[in-house]
Amino acid sequence: MIVPEVAGAAADELDDLRTACAEAIGRLLATEPDTVLVLGPGARTVRYGEADHGSLRPYGLDRTVALGPAGDPAGRPDLPLSLLVGAWLLHRAGAPGRRGGQSIAPDASVDECRRIGGDLVEGPDDRVALLVMGDGSACRGERSPGYDDPDAEPYDDAVAAALGKADGAALLGLDPELSARLRVAGRTPWQALAGAVDRTGLSWQGDLSYYAAPYGVSYFVANWMPVGSDRVPA
Repeated sequence: MIVPEVAGAAADELDDLRTACAEAIGRLLATEPDTVLVLGPGARTVRYGEADHGSLRPYGLDRTVALGPAGDPAGRPDLPLSLLVGAWLLHRAGAPGRRGGQSIAPDASVDECRRIGGDLVEGPDDRVALLVMGDGSACRGERSPGYDDPDAEPYDDAVAAALGKADGAALLGLDPELSARLRVAGRTPWQALAGAVDRTGLSWQGDLSYYAAPYGVSYFVANWMPVGSDRVPA
C-alpha cells in the first residue's frame, strides 16, 4: 500500500508514512555510504545482489523493480516483498551507489538473526548503511488482517520505544512465538539490526519519526546513528 499506484484511491491515506520514509532515507543517503544493504523478512534466508528483482504484478501493478540502482532485472526474479519495497523507496529517492539485500526467514532464531546482522557489517572497509524493512503486529483492531489481539498494542509500543532509543537489547528480547502469533513481519530483521549495531562496538542513538497502525497493521520509521557521528546510519 505504500506504493501509490498500488494503493489507488486510498493512496493519500498513507502520505504521512511515505513522507516519513522519504525523510529517513534522505538522512541515510546524506551520510554518503559506500553500500546500502536492504534487510527484510522473506520466506527464506537469502543474500541478494543488485541485478536481482521482483514484480508488483501480484499487487495489481505491472512493474518490475531491481534491487540495484541501474534497474537492470537480469538476476533472480524472486526478490521478496520487503526488499522489493525497500528497492522502490531507494529508486524513488534517486539513491546512487552499490546495493545489496538480505532476507531472513520468519522462523529464524534470535541467535541466527544476531549472527546474520553481525556478518552484514563485518569485512571490507566500505561504509555500509542498512535499510531495515519490517512491519509490526497485524492485529490492531477487528478489521486488521489478524483480527484484534490485546497483546498487539503493548508489543508495538515496546518496539516503538526500542527503535526510538536504539535499544538493540530490547529488540533481541522480542519473543519469536508471540511475534508469530501477532503476525509481526519485522521481528527477524529488527533482531539482525541489533546484531549489526552490536558488532560495531559503538554506542547508538535513535530517532523515531513515525508510529501508527493504519489498516490494523503497525508501521514504524526510525533512524539509528552512532552517538556523536552522522556517518554510519541504519
